[in-house]
Amino acid sequence: MRATPTGAIYTDRTEAGDRLAAELKQYAGRPDVVVLGLVRGGVPVAARVAAALQAPLDVMVVRKLGVPWAPEVAFGALGPGGVAVHNPEVEGYISTSDVESVTRAETDELGRREERYRRGRPPLSLEGRVAIIVDDGLATGASARAAVAAARRLNAARVVVAVPVGAPDAVATLRREADEVVCPLAPPDFGAVSRFYQHFPQTSDEEVVALLAASQH
Repeated sequence: MRATPTGAIYTDRTEAGDRLAAELKQYAGRPDVVVLGLVRGGVPVAARVAAALQAPLDVMVVRKLGVPWAPEVAFGALGPGGVAVHNPEVEGYISTSDVESVTRAETDELGRREERYRRGRPPLSLEGRVAIIVDDGLATGASARAAVAAARRLNAARVVVAVPVGAPDAVATLRREADEVVCPLAPPDFGAVSRFYQHFPQTSDEEVVALLAASQH
């Protein structure tokens, strides 16, 4: 991990995953640990963590609920099993019909992605296990909050959120909701997750499917 002229800290998601794995070494080799990558960008990071900890890898599919006229701004997020997390401060500016329309569309997309990534495989059981939820960074934290809520609903014994970088307020929120948050970098001038990577391409569906398939062997 190192600074560069552009201000980046991590070379790519692979290096970020290796850095997180070093922070999580107390969970290595434990039979009760499951690593869950937030789709899509969290999966390459999670794959490195799972390999280092010798833990099984799965995806946690969550969908941000974006404001219709500014989709990058989240008024909430959806997780598996009907989990929904809302941000009332943003949602208050949106009509009920728009909230329902976005929620319907994202519910359909969540189902499509779960089917595509798992290809008929059932999700790993979290019952009584340590769920380590991994993403490539925390901006608003809406997706991670939905993932934590989903893991709780699936009866995980302990929920850990692990991210290479995060906005301080999002990290603070997650600390109240998860049992543990591992975040090596929470700069006050956060800006955006991409600022902290030299290489930060979009993660494709195909890459997610390939990483999951490789982890099965």
